[in-house]
Amino acid sequence: MFPPPMAAVIKVLALLLSHQSTFRSCSVGIMTSKIEFSIHHLAEMEFDSEQDNQSTGVSHNKDKHSARPGKVLRRLALNREAARKCRLRKKAHLQELENSKKRLIQLERELDEAQQQGCASFEVYQMIAYPLSNVAKFEMEYGRWLEEQNKRTSDLRNALFLEIGDKELGVLVRNAMNHYFDLFSMKASAAKTDALYIMLGMWRTSVERLFFWIGGFRPSLILKVLSPYLEPLLEEQRFDICCLRQSCYQAEDALSKGMEKLHQMVTETISGGREISTAMESMEGLVRVLSQADHLRQETLQQVSRILTTRQTAKGLLVLGDYIQNIQCLSLLWSTTHVNCSGNA
Repeated sequence: MFPPPMAAVIKVLALLLSHQSTFRSCSVGIMTSKIEFSIHHLAEMEFDSEQDNQSTGVSHNKDKHSARPGKVLRRLALNREAARKCRLRKKAHLQELENSKKRLIQLERELDEAQQQGCASFEVYQMIAYPLSNVAKFEMEYGRWLEEQNKRTSDLRNALFLEIGDKELGVLVRNAMNHYFDLFSMKASAAKTDALYIMLGMWRTSVERLFFWIGGFRPSLILKVLSPYLEPLLEEQRFDICCLRQSCYQAEDALSKGMEKLHQMVTETISGGREISTAMESMEGLVRVLSQADHLRQETLQQVSRILTTRQTAKGLLVLGDYIQNIQCLSLLWSTTHVNCSGNA
């Protein structure tokens, strides 16, 4: 005896069979065979269902899992793997937090001991005080400045290649100029904390320091590098560039002599047995010299932009940006070669 749902289906199918005389004979045969097949198939499905219900819970779960499509099984495997990785990351993060906690406890203990002794160890000072200094902030800002500098150099290259209008090009030129002025302001702020650090280029690589002059590039050297790429120049422009280069030579010579005089004053103060405070007053003059050198660099860039056209200035800034990038590439190549040679030795 079939259950109520199956009986209803069979009743409907029997009703259809009773009206089969209204169809053509060929269609009746086809419909009859299909209906009889459906009844037989439904009966088999019902029988299979009853047999499944009589099976044990363990075998039922096993058949259920084995009947799942491969796509579902793969998704479950991926979910299990993702959960496993999540647990591992959480465990690693907790371990890192635990290590940081232990390190902080150790630092607090060292600080307490240093305060009791009336002094702080160099290691504690370096780990705690130094990251908060203006010098450390300057290094972070300079890293971001370099990234932005490379982007602006790329924008100028694309603009010159596409030959955009002077108005749009002028915006890129002003932005690039202001970007250099931002660097001078950053250096001035950091120099108030440690002028020697900025002046000697400790924030640059050893290869970059090879081209350094009082905390940056020589304006006259930049003019010499740019000149071949600015052609064709008008006679008036060429004359103005030559005059500007001579002015840079004179200003650079005056600042270099000022540095030598400061060095001599500090040497005489120390060797003469005078108070160190007197030498410190002479050392504070380094901040003024560095400020004057950056002012000369800024004035040189502004004068060049006044002498040249907008497109020529953009080309000069592009050459200057490529010059900085090439020095960085040379520095990277030098350091890599040096490390490899040391490793082979």
